Amino acid sequence: MSQSTFFRVFGERQDMPNFVFRQKLHIFMSMAENKPVSHIYEGYYITLYANRVHIITWNVGSATPPDDITALLGLNVGDGNTDMYIIGLQEVNSMINKRLKDVLFTDQWSEVCMERLSPFGYVLVTSQRMQGLLLLVFAKYFHLPFLRGVQTETTRTGLGGYWGNKGGVSARMSVFGHTICFLNCHLPAHMENSDQRMEDFESILQQQQFEGQAATGVLDHDVVFWFGDLNFRIDDLEMQVVKSAIDNNKLSTLWEKDQLNMAKDSETVLEGFQEGPLKFPPTYKFDVGTDTYDTSGKKRKPAWTDRILWRLRATAPASTGKRGSISGLTSGTKVTQHFYRSHMEYTVSDHKPVSSIFTLQFPYKVDVPLVTLIVEDEWNSVADAIAKFRLVPNYSRSSWDWIGLYKVGFKHHKDYVGYVWAKQEEVTFTEEELPKGSGDFILGYYSNNMSTIVGVTEPFQIQLPTTDLGMSSSDSSDFSSEDDSTVVHMKMRSRSPSPHKGKHRSHRSRSHSRSHSRSSSPKQTKTKEQDVTDGSQSSTVTTEGESTGHPADGSSSQAFHSEEDDKDTAGSGV
Repeated sequence: MSQSTFFRVFGERQDMPNFVFRQKLHIFMSMAENKPVSHIYEGYYITLYANRVHIITWNVGSATPPDDITALLGLNVGDGNTDMYIIGLQEVNSMINKRLKDVLFTDQWSEVCMERLSPFGYVLVTSQRMQGLLLLVFAKYFHLPFLRGVQTETTRTGLGGYWGNKGGVSARMSVFGHTICFLNCHLPAHMENSDQRMEDFESILQQQQFEGQAATGVLDHDVVFWFGDLNFRIDDLEMQVVKSAIDNNKLSTLWEKDQLNMAKDSETVLEGFQEGPLKFPPTYKFDVGTDTYDTSGKKRKPAWTDRILWRLRATAPASTGKRGSISGLTSGTKVTQHFYRSHMEYTVSDHKPVSSIFTLQFPYKVDVPLVTLIVEDEWNSVADAIAKFRLVPNYSRSSWDWIGLYKVGFKHHKDYVGYVWAKQEEVTFTEEELPKGSGDFILGYYSNNMSTIVGVTEPFQIQLPTTDLGMSSSDSSDFSSEDDSTVVHMKMRSRSPSPHKGKHRSHRSRSHSRSHSRSSSPKQTKTKEQDVTDGSQSSTVTTEGESTGHPADGSSSQAFHSEEDDKDTAGSGV
């Protein structure tokens, strides 16, 4: 592409903010070198967006998290282009005493994932827990305004549907206007239960229904990712034959005897599901603490029990390349799988974790946040602590909406340093709502009706004189102690959430009327009907008055997953 082509496609330099120009220049260079582009924002003449999704499934066998999951998350070799992390765990310790502790505090697995991902700008969007099944969804913070209609579901299949040791947990959402569902399953064990596994999977699909006008069932979504400990085994072959094929790296000889591969030819419920080639050794069953397959008296045969599959909604003929490589609809939606591998280095369980990286490419449907926040580049005094916001015309605003002040590297929407109620379109933070020290921060607009953040700013600096500082309204000690390297790292990777707009500066006098605020944390109304549509409209009717709960303070010792019998049908699930 020549320079003239760049301006014809991306627009003239003077027509776009600096950060947009930098993004488009990066895209231009990548296209010129035929490299994959992981962030393409619509604007000017760009019409496609590529979302990079990293999915992990792991049966953790009631073990505590290992000391370091950096390699599992790919953070040691990552290029910073991953947009979302989807983590599905099975057999998380669910003994009574452990579950009670997890209800009161964050479970260990959620905590270790948040601790590891938050310094890189990933925020917990939603989570769902059903006994040993746990599903975590993370996204870059600047994508939050474009993840809408978040809902979660659970389905028990153990003991005839009465026990949650087996079954499925899911999270669905609209991503830039396209519906995606993530389904984490733990299906029945043992060689002879292949038919039961298919029956349970079909039951999960039938029972999981979401509210809203579009994508009411799992398979109604534009893209479905199905993963977990699916427990399919290798039929007919003796132990020695299987181990010999593994030792001699002749895994293809085992594929045709894999129960899931065989079921694809006969089970209609699997129609449309795709999977990459199984080029890694079977992930079950190992002696805990080793890379040695089962040496116990049972000597269970190795199998690929841990799988990641995907499916595109069959509304148009799919054009498929190599199996498990690229697939897409004529509408322009395309799924590309880059990696599909196991991680042999993790030995805390008798299963090995499996991960896969996908790129989802699709045309834009939603590219404007519901709320645009405007803030100065720096707050050097308390008088600077002012923000403005604009709403899209069809946004249904609640009197319980609030704006949170977050330190760069925050974990979830409750992890704020301070907040103000969004009563007026210009709000002011007082000394009590400001941080103790300097650093990089962002503002996030939280919608009470939609139970999610619908607008964020780019990072800006706060450098206040120490004599002007008061106590923060919530405890964010986890982040106030971050070292400078994390802050610098985050600042370099930060981007504006809006495809069209850069940072806006507001020019105004220092005399402002303070926005209406309250002494307690933001409260949610006693009665409210959640809006879960994929668009920006909200038909919620909010009744003001007595409140029954409020977002907890910024401490990370909170429970962000639901009980297995609770259904988070419209909120963020955290």
